[in-house]
Amino acid sequence: MTLPDHPSLALQPTPRWRQYATRHACDLPPELVSWLLDTGSLTRRLRQDCPGCFQVRVLWQGWSRPSRDEAQTLQLQPHALVWTREVQLLCGGQARVFARTLVPVSTLRGRGRHLTRLGSRPLGEVLFTDPGVDRGPLRIARLSAGHPLYQRACAGLNTAPDRLWGRRSIFRIDGCPLLVCEIFLPVPAPDAAAVERLGVPDDEHRPL
Repeated sequence: MTLPDHPSLALQPTPRWRQYATRHACDLPPELVSWLLDTGSLTRRLRQDCPGCFQVRVLWQGWSRPSRDEAQTLQLQPHALVWTREVQLLCGGQARVFARTLVPVSTLRGRGRHLTRLGSRPLGEVLFTDPGVDRGPLRIARLSAGHPLYQRACAGLNTAPDRLWGRRSIFRIDGCPLLVCEIFLPVPAPDAAAVERLGVPDDEHRPL
């Protein structure tokens, strides 16, 4: 099978994915703690955060090879092919999350076969409404600028931070796994025009 021209993560350094309990989350960025540790649907929460303005932008989908770490997490052979989908989750046109989903061939043979035909439908809308889906523990990592997952997450952003935080977990559809990784993108401060439209006095936005 000929693979599309898609950057591989196979030989890249591995971020340290760790489980966090709420009481041990002091080294996580305060503004992201509740998002990183939330075991509910990220799609639902983003929709609540920006009612009527939520969108999914499909960046790439097709067959690719997972990184060594991803293959181990999915208990796959190192050169196995997986169906890969990379999207941005947007609020009001602003990218808030970069999401990468890996679906093994075995999962696509069962009820997961429809996962190749999602289009712009949110994956969370499928997973969190299916009683046959179970979710494993959340694992969190900090991604540095040198990692290609960071680079793809930041592609197209006006400003890239020094690092990004993400989480991932294994979902199982009738016992068949898929790996979902969600990278949280920086939310820019409102510009002066936006502040003026909201009618907020300038003094409230000046540092003390």
